[in-house]
Amino acid sequence: MRFRAIIFDMDGLVLDSESGYFAAWRQAAIEMGLQLDLAFCHGLSGTQGSEISQRLLAHYGPDFQLERFYELSKSIWLRQVQQQGIPVKSGFYQLISLVNRLNLPYCLATNSRRVDALQCLNWAGLEGVFERMICREDVSEPKPAADIFLKAAELLNTAPEQCLVLEDSPVGVAAASAAACHCLFVPSVLPADSTASKQAQAVMADLSVVADFISAAFDHPL
Repeated sequence: MRFRAIIFDMDGLVLDSESGYFAAWRQAAIEMGLQLDLAFCHGLSGTQGSEISQRLLAHYGPDFQLERFYELSKSIWLRQVQQQGIPVKSGFYQLISLVNRLNLPYCLATNSRRVDALQCLNWAGLEGVFERMICREDVSEPKPAADIFLKAAELLNTAPEQCLVLEDSPVGVAAASAAACHCLFVPSVLPADSTASKQAQAVMADLSVVADFISAAFDHPL
């Protein structure tokens, strides 16, 4: 596997944010007199807003109060992150230090809107770490379409097939595959999705293992 640039996903890969989203969704459902299974939440990993809305309506029926659900869950989530911040995934600091020492160009590529991505990075203490970002408003179609990673490769002035994408969700892995990028799958939901595991070049337990892999690829000790 040959690569010259790194493309990072955000939620579930750099930020341990998805567990917070899921907890807020489940609490919002309870406050509406409903139940939302954790397995259903896991199935939404990596998807963007309109797809989540469609699945919620399919799950609860057309009378489900989407607007109230989003208002409640956002309020619950904001209280949580304002008090506790957003954790950074294990191994990230080791990995980003290595990428910088190797002078590999890198960027963030996320289905989130730029304003939301910047706020989440700030809450995680990562303000300024990603100077280059591709966000939802920068492309026509979100993941699993290839657009975000093709745009990220263009931003990095690197051919897609020379980019290494780091992803935690099946949706993201599918997008990387569609863009003809190399991809390491670092699943945030276990067991790892079998289709994504086959699409990715390798499945890795966490970002410290990714750091070991890149270090070996460039014969550069950590």
